[in-house]
Parts: sequence; C-alpha cells; structure tokens
Amino acid sequence: MSQTRSPAPAGSSQLIRQLNAQRVLSCMWGREPSTATELMHATGLTRATILTLCRDLTEQGWLEVSENSRQAGQYTKGRPALRYAFREDACHVIGVDAGLHQVTAAVANLRGVEVGCATRPSNPQGSDAPLQPAAERRRTVLDTVDAALGQAGLTHADVACLVIAVPAPVDSDGRSPKGLNAFWSLMNPELITLGAEHGWDCAVDNDANLAALAELDLQSSGPDDSFAVILSGERLGAGLVMDGRLLHQARGGIGELGMLDLVQGVESANGLGWWARHLAREALSRTPGHSGALGQVTAEEVTSEDVFAAADAGDQLALEIMDQLADRLARICVVLAGLLDLDRILVSGAIAPALTDVAARAKEKLAQHLYAPWLQIEASTLGAHAVRRGAIRLAVDRIKDQALHPGPAA
Repeated sequence: MSQTRSPAPAGSSQLIRQLNAQRVLSCMWGREPSTATELMHATGLTRATILTLCRDLTEQGWLEVSENSRQAGQYTKGRPALRYAFREDACHVIGVDAGLHQVTAAVANLRGVEVGCATRPSNPQGSDAPLQPAAERRRTVLDTVDAALGQAGLTHADVACLVIAVPAPVDSDGRSPKGLNAFWSLMNPELITLGAEHGWDCAVDNDANLAALAELDLQSSGPDDSFAVILSGERLGAGLVMDGRLLHQARGGIGELGMLDLVQGVESANGLGWWARHLAREALSRTPGHSGALGQVTAEEVTSEDVFAAADAGDQLALEIMDQLADRLARICVVLAGLLDLDRILVSGAIAPALTDVAARAKEKLAQHLYAPWLQIEASTLGAHAVRRGAIRLAVDRIKDQALHPGPAA
C-alpha cells in the first residue's frame, strides 16, 4: 500500500507508542469522525497521547482531519475541536469470485463498500466442454480484475490486497491439491501468485468458506452460534462456523462434501442447481409434450432457472422436482447437523433466492431422519453476492491485521 505504512517496532518506548497507535487505529477503523475527547473516553489514553498519535496516523495516511465540531453542530462558541476521520480510501481491496462458469471481481474501500465490479465468462457451459487451461484461467482472473479497476476509476497502485475464491479445497499456502481431482488444480492454477506482480498482498480460499464469512457479517447471533453455509450450484461445498468462528484446517479439506456419494438418497456432491436441471431432463424425456410451463423448453435445453420459474407458475412437474430437491437437502442437513450439532444451515449462492420454499420443505422433512427441532434451514439473502462479499471481508481483515499487528522490520 503506497499511501500508508505501519511504524516499525524498536525500543520499549517506541513499542509502547506503537501499541497505543494500534489501539487508536483499531478504535477509529470504520468509526465516524471523532474528537480527541471522544477518543480519550474510547481508549483510556491521555489527550496529549491521543493528539500525538492522531497526528502520526494522519501522516501515515490512516486518518485525516475532518470537519471541526462547530461545523458538525456540536459547538457554537469557543475554539472548535479538531475531528479525525478514518480514511476509508487509504487503499482499496479486490475480492474475486472465480467460479466455474464466470469470474466476478469487485473493488472495495476499507469499509468493504464496493466501488467497482466486473464479470467475465470462464469455462463454457456443458458437461462435455473442456475446462480452461491454467494459463487462460489466470488471464481471465487478471482481465476481470483490470475491468473492475477500470470501472472504479482506480489503478493497480490504489490496491493493497487481492482475495480470490475458488471452488476447490485450499491449503494454508493458498494452493489446491493436484491428486486425483484435476478439477481442483484447474480451478486454482497457482492463483496465489497473481498479486506478486503488482506488490499486492494475496490470498486464495475456498468459495464456501468465504460465503460463510459473509454470513458472519449478517448474523446477529451470539459468540456460541454454529452454522453451515452450503454453496449449491453445480457442486456442493460447505463453509463451517463453530462458536462464531470460521473453521479452517491447514490442508483445506474442511467442508468438502465428497462423502455424500455414500449417503442414501443423495449419492453425489452435485449441487441443487445441477440436480434441478438433471431431474427436469429426465422428467421431460419421460413425458414429451408436457403441457405445463416446464414443457415450453426441450429436455436438452432446460436449465435450473426454467425449473424454478415453472415451479413459481404452479407447474406440477416442476413442483415435484422441487420436492425432490428438498428431500436431498434434508438428507444433507442430517449429515451436517447430526455430526456437528449445528444451530442453522444456510443454502447460499446464485440460486439461493429460488430455494426459499425448498429450504422450508427440507426443514419439514428433517424430522423423518433427525431430532433437531432447533435447527433452522434457510436460503441466504446474499444470493450471487455471497462469495465476493466474503472475499472482500477477508481482504479488509487482512489489511486491518497488518496495520494493527505489523511484522518486524526487514
């Protein structure tokens, strides 16, 4: 980040000063403009210390002098007090949802507010279509990032951190296993290196993990809350939150749902979007000339969106398919909630808005398999924005952590 810097630790007095600076910056991060008096009450530091640290943080680019208290309507007489404001534009971050069929990049300020966004196609649709080669996928991600920066009117120099979400397990080094599943390495072809050219901090994480991180921003639950977020488009993946914290493992395998291949009534980790399309094709092939709304498309061309729209229109065939989706979701919830004793399971991703009734029906079916009357099964309200919102949240958190806990000077 070119505009801001963190003081390097040195002797004991300088270390105390740095810790106090971190204390003030943590208090000011995202806070409304504040006077020295307000910061004294918030931090417990003396006025002299507050004024010195605010001056230092202003010089470093984290704070700026805002309107004074008279202009803000707090004083009408006497000398107006300086007000300091957190600089939400001190630098910017980029969150990327590098999905199977499209890549979306969003540029955000340090409050996590998006200021630019762009989407580019990734792999072509169709089960027989070959996946993008590694070099082409890397180029697609970079092209999408550049398009988002252009839309925001920013340059590479304005960015400090890049976080990329991928539909694959990701280890603590930002890499995906090559092993038996070539899909994973094609989804994450060393994307962790993409920030190096511009000097950006970079992280890669599983898309379901980041969707769960986004939900943490929305939930008004307590610190003991535990829930799972299921991304359900083409493939299933889960982000797990236990006691208010996102679970991670060094190998990146938490939330992988390949074991569903062995679960009766589920038999695969294909997502609900995939199953909606697959079941519709089977049904339309068995009943040619179906007169309902679903019959307006052929078995070869039907999409999950066609199924959801037909169900909304009351098409009986589509409603039967939705019921089958609810049964699958209920069985998946049994596996997760039965093992982890969760409070809530959220279905997330682009198709989530269409699955509100499916989630409610899955809750009804759950009682056939598991006693968990407390368990909530819901469709996320974030829809297609969940993954990139989580990526932005992680990027901002990384900048904040670096600012508040800088490493030793080189």
